[in-house]
Amino acid sequence: MGLLEREWAVRAVLTAVDADQGSVVLLTGEAGIGKTSVVREVTGRLGPATRVLRGACDDMLAPPPLQPVRDAVRGTDGPLARALAGGRDLYEPVIQEFTGSTPTVLVMEDVHWADDATLDLLRYLARRVDQLRVVLVLTYRDDEIDARHPLLVLLGALTDVTVHRVALKPLSEDATRSMAAEAGRDADELYRLTNGNPFYLTEALAGPADAVPATVVDATLARLRTLDQESIGAVELLSVIRRPLGLKYADYLVDGRVEALTRAERRGILEARGGAVAFRHELARRAIEQALPVIRRRALNARIVEVILASGLEGLLYPLVHHAVGAGDVGTIVTYAPRAARDATAAGSHRQALAHYEAVVPYVDRLPTAEQAEVLAGYAWELHIAHRFPEAVARCAEAVDLFEHLGDVVPLTETLLQQSRHCYLAGETDAALAAVDRAFEVAQGNDEVWPTAVAYRGMMLVLTGSPRDAVLQLSQAHALAVEAGRTDLAALCLNYLGLAACDLDRPGGLDNLRTSIDAALSTGDYEAVARGYTNLVEMLYRARRWDELDETIAAGLEFTRERGFGSHTYNLETHRALLMMRRGDLAGGEEHLRWLIDTVDEPGMLSVLSASSLGRVLARRGDAEARTLLADAWQRARAQRSVLGLAYAATAYAEWAWLNTRPEIADRIRDDLGGHTLDEPAFRELARYLALADAGGAGGCVEDRDLESWEDTPYERALVLALSAGREATLEGLQILLELGAGPAASLLRRRLKELGVRRIPRGAQTRSRKNPAGLTERQLDVLMLLMDGMTNAEIAEKLVVSVRTVDHHVSAILSRLNARTRRQAAAIARDLDLQLTG
Repeated sequence: MGLLEREWAVRAVLTAVDADQGSVVLLTGEAGIGKTSVVREVTGRLGPATRVLRGACDDMLAPPPLQPVRDAVRGTDGPLARALAGGRDLYEPVIQEFTGSTPTVLVMEDVHWADDATLDLLRYLARRVDQLRVVLVLTYRDDEIDARHPLLVLLGALTDVTVHRVALKPLSEDATRSMAAEAGRDADELYRLTNGNPFYLTEALAGPADAVPATVVDATLARLRTLDQESIGAVELLSVIRRPLGLKYADYLVDGRVEALTRAERRGILEARGGAVAFRHELARRAIEQALPVIRRRALNARIVEVILASGLEGLLYPLVHHAVGAGDVGTIVTYAPRAARDATAAGSHRQALAHYEAVVPYVDRLPTAEQAEVLAGYAWELHIAHRFPEAVARCAEAVDLFEHLGDVVPLTETLLQQSRHCYLAGETDAALAAVDRAFEVAQGNDEVWPTAVAYRGMMLVLTGSPRDAVLQLSQAHALAVEAGRTDLAALCLNYLGLAACDLDRPGGLDNLRTSIDAALSTGDYEAVARGYTNLVEMLYRARRWDELDETIAAGLEFTRERGFGSHTYNLETHRALLMMRRGDLAGGEEHLRWLIDTVDEPGMLSVLSASSLGRVLARRGDAEARTLLADAWQRARAQRSVLGLAYAATAYAEWAWLNTRPEIADRIRDDLGGHTLDEPAFRELARYLALADAGGAGGCVEDRDLESWEDTPYERALVLALSAGREATLEGLQILLELGAGPAASLLRRRLKELGVRRIPRGAQTRSRKNPAGLTERQLDVLMLLMDGMTNAEIAEKLVVSVRTVDHHVSAILSRLNARTRRQAAAIARDLDLQLTG
């Protein structure tokens, strides 16, 4: 049928290739729409000066980690191929591969099926593609991408690079009529049934002429039935194989009857490509496989298992497990799935590791006791990576019991420490402490695991509010880790020593946290890096260092997303929303938190952070949902006893109590802090809101020295102005709150102004201010207009008769709301949005 109505798409991709800088091309459309055909046409038109690397992802139970990348660089000898062959880290080699004078087109097809390690590497490359000589072409079925699909993390990372979107649509009715006329078919019926899908059209036209098949499956099977029985049998055998099959294996599978495959190739069902035989389209393979009777399908899978085992496992471990599952071959599953799972974990393909563990766990009792325990511990680790924390706790407990029975100190200690992590993240803090104490007891006298046990005990002491005791443990563990060459453990000890110093109000805490990140980065201890970013962000937030916090969140998110650290990413995203709130973007903070909560099913103990943060934002906006969210978060925080959760939940709930004149709630919070005091650094902001709640309304009983640090954010500055007890200052504070959309606090200030005898009190922002596309307030629009005129903050302050600090806050909120980095960029975005900047 040629490439009808696809020349524009081919030219769009070629234009991207001809550009002087690297870019990403997103070639999208439903199955059978012609994505592969466009790719083939593009690569066929490229001259010899452009290098083409091409790989494809496969729809398997759990595809081999990085298989499409391996396929793409096969036969090359560049940095990426060498790193893959040597089992080394790929992040620097993938950049080196595409640095230089040779332009390259890297095609990754069907990335909706990509494994985690491939997605992580592609995301890392895509974020830097503007600086390289590569055009990254990604094809995927956009109609199969839902809100939780892992591909979205990659797509979300493309905000700062050049992206060309090529969305293929079905062929028009005119194109269908042209094809139908050429084949002598009924055009109306053909278009009605196929809706212009090129693959469906091709299959329908290749079948018998007496009728149009009702579905694409019918069309494919109709074409298949035009073959002889021997060829049908060979095609059915190949249909259970999800990726192109090397010709030597194909010859073996069909017992040398290659002519049967040749006949299928002539009929357009199979094709030979790159030394392999494959279906012309995945839709055809799937249609034929799904039409097979269950017993026949299992028998064909069993035949493939037999061939793989006879030929050796070189590069075939993952297909072996896939076909063993399809064949119901328990013996092969039990023998090989654990190995495949461990390999996938090591490669960072966590979804694929989980799939392999779930294949073997139903039969785990067939393994020797030690192997059972290893499988259950590995399964628990992957469950926790997937945020299935209760299941992780249960499976890890089974592994602990087995290792206790065996009495092997090293794996028992390691699994107990793993269990402490799972329990802590599940919100079961008492169980986490019990597990780490048991590990501490078991590990004594064993040099291999003793440093780790000491370190973990110190970490848990910090997290649960005993920093003084933790310092001794962590210092001892750090010395032992350095002596043993355990760079990962040494970095973690530095990290938690930094946390302990911050909790004790000692100098050097933030420096320790920064040093731990640098140390872990230099040695490739990536989990320690991710934990370092998370803990540093928490302490910067507490210290109110907003600019450094902003930079650290950005760096941390880039790192944790690229390396697949989901829990750390969740924590950082929560703090990103909190920073929006602090800078006055309440609507943006709410939107971000709702997105985060909606896209992660089970965040475990981190749900206290996100729920209390959302509740706090909603409390400031006057949303009735805040009360339930905050009451529930507070109860869960009390049960968990994590310092972080207690501090965030208590402070948010205390602010709600103040805003809603509920001093009895404040009293309950004060009484239920579980031994913590308001003098501790983590609870100092809580003390301020409790004092406000005790005073009632906007009373001025809180001493100025307690509030002097609050002037660095617009909401708190408004409160400081109100608490000064002066009319003008309170009016200015009210204006700030109205612009922020902080209705409850504004109501308290109105009440205060009435008590001060003020008669004309502002009621709120004008309707016009709430209708602009960026959601800016009236005052922010005024500031933006003057900013676009080139005024400095001091000139804007003079023009609007407000303080320079107030303008600083407005400008910061404008940049955040417009997602702009500079004043000039904000002005350009405002022009693009056509904001109404005049009355």
